[in-house]
Amino acid sequence: MVKVEELEKELNNGILRNIYVLYGEELFLLENALKKIRHLFGECIKGINYIPIDDTNIGGIISDIETPAFGYEKKLIIARNSGILKKEGKRKNAELSKLRDRLTKYIEENNKLITQSVVLVFVEEDVDNKTNLYKTIDKLGAICNFEYQKPMQIEKRMKAICNAYKVNITDANLRYFIESCGTNMQELINEIRKLIEYAGKNGTIEKEDIDKLCIKKLESVIFDLTDNLGKKETNKALQVLKNLIYAKEPIQKILITLYNHFKKLYLTKMAVKTNKDIITSLNLKPNQTFLVNKYKMQAKYFEEKELKEILQNLRDLDYNYKIGLIDLQVGLESILCRYCS
Repeated sequence: MVKVEELEKELNNGILRNIYVLYGEELFLLENALKKIRHLFGECIKGINYIPIDDTNIGGIISDIETPAFGYEKKLIIARNSGILKKEGKRKNAELSKLRDRLTKYIEENNKLITQSVVLVFVEEDVDNKTNLYKTIDKLGAICNFEYQKPMQIEKRMKAICNAYKVNITDANLRYFIESCGTNMQELINEIRKLIEYAGKNGTIEKEDIDKLCIKKLESVIFDLTDNLGKKETNKALQVLKNLIYAKEPIQKILITLYNHFKKLYLTKMAVKTNKDIITSLNLKPNQTFLVNKYKMQAKYFEEKELKEILQNLRDLDYNYKIGLIDLQVGLESILCRYCS
C-alpha cells in the first residue's frame, strides 16, 4: 500500500511503475494522479498503445496485455470500474472469479514481460484487499487508497497553492476558509484560486475576502444561523434564512439541513453527557473531524430539552407542510422567532 503523498511524489519525480490500483472516495486527487500517469506515459493512441477497459470487455484483459503495442515501446491499459478487484456480495460472479484467478497467476508468472511492455492501471470505487489479485499487485506494483483528506492535509495543500502564487494567508483564516467552503478538493481549489487572484502577488487573503468572494456550503451557513439562534439574535437568524432563500437554496433542503444540524447538536450534547466519543457519535469522516469543536461550542447554547423541542417542531413543520397547513418559509421563521422569544 502506497500513501497518496508518496504516490504524488513519485509521479512528480517522473517515476512510473508498471501496475497500479487506484481507488477511494477522494476522486479529485485520484483523477489527478491518473492524469499524471497518462502524462508520464506519453502519447496515447487508442487501440494501439492505449486500451481502455471496463466491465464489458474485462474478459479480454490478458489478451490485451499480451498483444504488442505495434510501433510503440509500451502499452497503457486502464481498467476502470471493471469489477475485477471489487468486493463481491452474496451473489458471486463465477466467471469474474475465474478471470481474477487467471489474471493473478498470469501477473505472477509474467511480471518481467509486463515490466518491459505494459503499464497496467486499475481504477475502482472500492476493492477487496483479501483477494490474491490484490495481494499480488500490492507486492509487484502500487496500490493507493484515496481516502478523504484530513483537515491538516487539506490545510497543507491549500497553503502550498497560496505559496506557489506568493500569496499569504494565516492559519486561522485558512481554517475558516475550509470551514466555510467544505472539504471537496475540487471546490476548494476553485475557491482558493479566486481568492489568490483577488489578493494578487505578495498580497494577503483576509477573512473579509472569504466572506465576500467565496461560495459557502449550506452546512456552514446553517452554523451561522444556529450561532445567531443560540445568542437569541432573532433578526440576524432570520436574515441568514432570507439570504439562503434569496440565493435560491431549496427551502426543503434548508429544512432537512437544519434538522440534521440540530440532531447532531443533540447527539453532541448526549456524547458529552455520557463521556462518549463525539466523532463516533456523529459518524464524522476523517475530513470532518474539525467540526467537533464547533458542534461542542454550539451545543452549549442549548439545553437538552430545548434541542428536543426544536427537533419536534421541525418534524411537525414538515408534516403540516405536506398536508398543506403551512408554508415552509413561514413555518421556519415562526420556529426561529418562537425559540428566540
